[in-house]
Amino acid sequence: MATKTAPAEHHHHTHNARAFVREVAAACDERGLRLTEIRNQVLELIAAAEKPVKAYDLLDQLKDDRSNAAPPTVYRALDFLLENGFIHKLQSINAYVGCHHPSVAHHVPFLICDACESATEICDEQVARLLSEQAKALGFRTRAQTLEVHGVCRKCGTA
Repeated sequence: MATKTAPAEHHHHTHNARAFVREVAAACDERGLRLTEIRNQVLELIAAAEKPVKAYDLLDQLKDDRSNAAPPTVYRALDFLLENGFIHKLQSINAYVGCHHPSVAHHVPFLICDACESATEICDEQVARLLSEQAKALGFRTRAQTLEVHGVCRKCGTA
C-alpha cells in the first residue's frame, strides 16, 4: 500500500534578505558561533542576490567596501557559512545560495534553470532519505549529499 506524503515545498531564493540574516545571527548566538563582520557581510551579499552567486563575484562586491579583500577572506567566510548550514553550494555551477531553513540541518535538492540561473530549493526530506537508504542498502556510507537538477524553469519555458 502506498503512503501519501505531503507535497514538497518549493522555494525560490528571493526571500527577505534582512530576516534571513537576522535568523542566521540568532542561530549563531544559540550555537555559540561567531558571526564576524566579514562573515556577516558575505552572508548579506548572498542573501541579497537575485540568483546563486559565485565567490569571485562576492569578492568584487566586497572590494567596494574593503579594498584589501582577498580570495582567502571570502572562502573562509563561505566555509564557515557552509559548515554551519546557513548557505548551500551548488556544485554544478560553483555558486552559493542562502538556505531557507538555516537553523535546521538538512539536505535538499535544487532545480537550477539553465536560462535565468535561478535556483529553487525543494524542501522535501523524502528525496534525501531515499538516497541515503539506497546508499545504505548498497553498503555505501554517505558523507554529503548534493542533488542538482538542471533544466528550464516555468517562467523561462513560457517565454
